[in-house]
Amino acid sequence: MGSKFDTSSADLALPRPGKVLKVVMLGLFGLWLTFALALNWGGASQELFLALCGSTERILRGEIWRLFTAPLMHVAWGTPWHIVGALFGLYFLAPSLEREFGPARFARFLALSAVVAYTLQMLVERLLPASIAGKLVGEYWFGSLPVLEAIAIAWALNFKGQTVRLMFVLPVSSRGLIIFVVAMSVLYVVVGAQQECGLLAPFGGMLSGWWFGGDTPSPARRLYLKYRLARLDREAGRVRSERKRRVRGSELRVIAGGGAKDEAKPGSGETPKNGKRGRGPDGNLLN
Repeated sequence: MGSKFDTSSADLALPRPGKVLKVVMLGLFGLWLTFALALNWGGASQELFLALCGSTERILRGEIWRLFTAPLMHVAWGTPWHIVGALFGLYFLAPSLEREFGPARFARFLALSAVVAYTLQMLVERLLPASIAGKLVGEYWFGSLPVLEAIAIAWALNFKGQTVRLMFVLPVSSRGLIIFVVAMSVLYVVVGAQQECGLLAPFGGMLSGWWFGGDTPSPARRLYLKYRLARLDREAGRVRSERKRRVRGSELRVIAGGGAKDEAKPGSGETPKNGKRGRGPDGNLLN
């Protein structure tokens, strides 16, 4: 999927990855190269590779780390296209997103998209009958394709009106990119062509792309800010209510004065109307 994405630049200038993207790309390639050498030339068992791949059954039995390592794993035998496609997809679309989001938000976006996509796949798999779930999700699932789907959707929503070149040749608008990404994932399901990541995770990736990266602030961020505002409003209401309750329950009262206006001006030689300087109408001293 990643090899289908070319550059978003109108003049076809090569993208310049930011710091976060460089680390991600180098990390993915370094991990793939390590397993490729270990499995193909070092005599390592494939079980070592599978120990870091996602597995719904094993994760539900407590092997939680698989949910976080699965997006980092790519096929390390037979063909290099799994990792090559992932690196191309990141290289040609992600740089503009990193500039738009900033390094911190971009890093969160990648991590959340990966975890949420695979988590949703697990939940749907558990809800479906075993006969259907087995056709949609394999025993092991892995790869960064769901993240690439999230990047594609986020890119299209943040750079509306711009074009991207599919297969390095065919220019497609941002709306066309969304249609293409959704259509390809649906077609994979229709023909039952199993993918390394499973057939459900790409849809979770697309949902994550909109939810965490569809705008600034993102839909998820806007919902969180509304929640915080409502919580602050409730807290302020409780403080006001408590303050009123305390005032009503206290024995303090405001006593209307009168001595000030009834007293004569100093040095005038006049006598106060109530005849008692500094006292209220009832004759008591005012403080």
